[in-house]
Amino acid sequence: MKAPVMNPNARSTSAAAWLRPVAAVGCVLVVMFASSMRAIADAEQEPGRRGRVEEVIGEGLEWLRNSQSRRGSWSANEGRYPTAMTALAGTAMLLEGSTTTQGRFSEPIRQAVDYLVSRSRPNGLIGDPKTDDRYTYGHGFSMLFLSQVLGEEEDERRRDELVRVLEKAVEFSGRAQTGDGGWGYVSAKDGNGFDEGSTTITQVQGLRGCRNAGIAVPKEIIDRAIGYIHKCMMPDGGVQYSSKGGGGRPAISAAASACLFNAGEYDDTHVPRMLDYAERHLGNISNNGFGHWHYAHFYYAQVMYREGGKKWDAYRMQMEKRLVGEAQKDRDGVFWPQGYIGPVYTTASNLTILQLDKGTLPIYQR
Repeated sequence: MKAPVMNPNARSTSAAAWLRPVAAVGCVLVVMFASSMRAIADAEQEPGRRGRVEEVIGEGLEWLRNSQSRRGSWSANEGRYPTAMTALAGTAMLLEGSTTTQGRFSEPIRQAVDYLVSRSRPNGLIGDPKTDDRYTYGHGFSMLFLSQVLGEEEDERRRDELVRVLEKAVEFSGRAQTGDGGWGYVSAKDGNGFDEGSTTITQVQGLRGCRNAGIAVPKEIIDRAIGYIHKCMMPDGGVQYSSKGGGGRPAISAAASACLFNAGEYDDTHVPRMLDYAERHLGNISNNGFGHWHYAHFYYAQVMYREGGKKWDAYRMQMEKRLVGEAQKDRDGVFWPQGYIGPVYTTASNLTILQLDKGTLPIYQR
């Protein structure tokens, strides 16, 4: 009788079959271990990273303090846009937690308020058409800033003054709105009915801030503005320059998303499409190819902050790394010189992005 012939590969085949799941488990464990180590490393680095970010924020706010004029204003290159720059710089200081009466930056905030109140004209415009070209930007940013100040103002006389200024400002915005529901660089009357997306968004955020602070804002103004943004949206989710055309713009699309959130359109069917478009173009923060990078991320950061969760955490860490790396320092503090409008604009915008997580101001809260 023949002895059974043994298959020399039988044992090795059996062993290989047994080892495959073991190897798979091993790979999973290696990946899990590596992920855990990265998480531990990130956690260990977090205090140091956050400390550096806070240091840059503090020195950036000091730079703004030191660049404020004796009149309480700031301006862009060549002295342009004093009303808008003052409102943006003041808002960056409010985000730190200071008010007109308390905190490290109470004095420059108070001076900024006094300056903007002094710019309130009889017709309600906050600004001066002679020195503020494209004055609706300054008007909108001023409504936003002053409305946030009003919520924390303790002095009754100053509160009454702010209420009067903001009530008139809302009335001016209503008259300045175009027939299509948007706003242009100047009022509808002065601009022959011209309108475009970025100034429209500035007005809506300012009006929303006023309404949150208890100032009456006619519903039809907001409704017409939302309708205007809807008309500007293209099938791919991009928001074009104006209701009359101009092609989809990532920067305006991000701003429009933030604007609709501010207007209370949280479940709007338009928002998801706008967000998808914005993410495709702005999700990679190293993409500088679309223009107006700082403007775009000034608003996209607001959108991402409202999204919260892992998306916000990942975006915030990328932005902090980039902005801290791009900051420059002189004897007055830390600033950002990038952008053609000037360092006050870029510095105030970047400081707003870096401080959103503090949740200080109602207009930016989740």
